[in-house]
Amino acid sequence: MRREALSAMNGYLDMELLRFTTAGSVDDGKSTLIGRLLYDSKSVFEDQLEAVKTASERLGNEEINLALLTDGLRAEREQGITIDVAYRYFATPKRKFIIADTPGHIEYTRNMVTGASTADAAVILVDARNGIVEQTKRHSYIASLLGIDNVILAVNKMDLAGFSEEVFLNIKSEYAGIVNRLTLKNVHYIPISARDGDNVVNPSGNMLWYKGATLLNLLETLPVKEDLDKLPLRFPVQYVIRPQSDNFHDYRAYAGRLASGGVKVGDRVVILPSFTESTVKAIDEADRSLDAAFAPRSVSLRLNDNLDVSRGNMIVKSGSLPFTGADISLLVCWLNHRPLNVGDKYIVRHTTDEVFGIVKEVAFKVNINTLENITDDKVVRMNDIAHIRIKTSKPLHYDLYAGNRVTGSLVLINEATFETAGAGMIAEPF
Repeated sequence: MRREALSAMNGYLDMELLRFTTAGSVDDGKSTLIGRLLYDSKSVFEDQLEAVKTASERLGNEEINLALLTDGLRAEREQGITIDVAYRYFATPKRKFIIADTPGHIEYTRNMVTGASTADAAVILVDARNGIVEQTKRHSYIASLLGIDNVILAVNKMDLAGFSEEVFLNIKSEYAGIVNRLTLKNVHYIPISARDGDNVVNPSGNMLWYKGATLLNLLETLPVKEDLDKLPLRFPVQYVIRPQSDNFHDYRAYAGRLASGGVKVGDRVVILPSFTESTVKAIDEADRSLDAAFAPRSVSLRLNDNLDVSRGNMIVKSGSLPFTGADISLLVCWLNHRPLNVGDKYIVRHTTDEVFGIVKEVAFKVNINTLENITDDKVVRMNDIAHIRIKTSKPLHYDLYAGNRVTGSLVLINEATFETAGAGMIAEPF
C-alpha cells in the first residue's frame, strides 16, 4: 500500500505543470470561471464547498456562488470583487495547474502584472454583452509585454447574449485587429458561460455551432514553455557559504537559483563583474552532490579557485556572456501612486544585485485604447506603461527580456518608502 502511495506521489510530481492567469474587466466572471473549473473538474474538497454554500446563503444568493472559491479575502466577498491575486492549484489526469486570478479594476492593474509574470498562458475574459473594452486592451498589452506565449480570449456570459454565434464572431473579429498590432504569438477563442459551465469543462449543448475544444481541454494540451535550461547559463549569486567550523575550514560555496541554462562539474565559468575564470569543482544540493544542475534549480557551486565572489555577482560561461552596462532602456509598468519623473532616483533590484538608478529619459507612454505612443506627456502615473531609460550607479549584467524573462527584468523601488514602484522589462535602446 505504501509503495502504491509513493508511486502515485512520484507520478504526480512528474506531471507537467501549466501556470496560467485570468484577466479581464470588472464583473467579466473571472472568479466564477475558476470556481467552475475547480468544481466541474472535481478539484474542490467537501468542506470548501460547504463553506462556499454557507457564504452564498449569507450573501443572499439562491444558488452556490462559485466565485467565492477564489475571492478569499473578506473585503472581496463583501464587495463582490477581486482585490488581490488569488492563487489556486488543481490537477487533472493529464496535467497540474497553478491559476493566478487577477483583479479587473484598473487600480489593481499592478496585481495583474504580478500574477502574469510567471504565466505560460493568459485567459482574458470578455463579457459577450460589452465586447472589447479598455481593460481587454490593457491586459492584452501586458500579456504581450510579459512574453506570454498563449492567450485564450474567453467570451463569457454567452447565455446572456442568447448563445449568438454572430456576437461571438464580431468580438473575435475585433480582437483579431488588436492581435495584429501586438506581439501575441498564439491566440485561441472560446465562447463560454462560466456560471452554467458551457464549454468550460464540458462541451455546450447550447452552442453546437462551436466545434473547438473546451477551455479545460485546451489548457491540458497547450505547449508548456520549458526552455529555461536551454538558455545560456545565468547563476546570480545569492549567498556565500562559509561554515564556521574546523571540519569545514576549506569549504566555500556560492548559493543561488539557476536563472537559466545548466552547469556541470568541470565546466569552465566566468564570474561577473570581475571577469575572472574558474572551473566548477562541485555542485551541492542540500545534503547531496550533483554532477549537473539545470534551471530553475537552487544549488550551491564550489569552484577550484579561491576567488572574490559575493552576493549580486553572476556566474556564466565564457562563450555566452550577457550584456554589461549602466545605461539601460526598459518598458516599465508603473505600480505606485507617486508618479515617475525624469531625474527621479530609485533602488534598482536586478536578480540578486541591488544598485541605485536615475531616470534619464521618458521616451513615450502607451495609449491603451489606441495602442499608440504618447510623446507629449512624460509624467508616468500609476498603471501607465512607458518606455524609459535609466542610468545605474554601477553596470548591470543582463539580457533582453525578449530572450530571458529572469535576467531581462528588474524592479524599481522607492528609496524613501521601500515601496515597489515599477516593474521593468529590459528592451532594445529606443
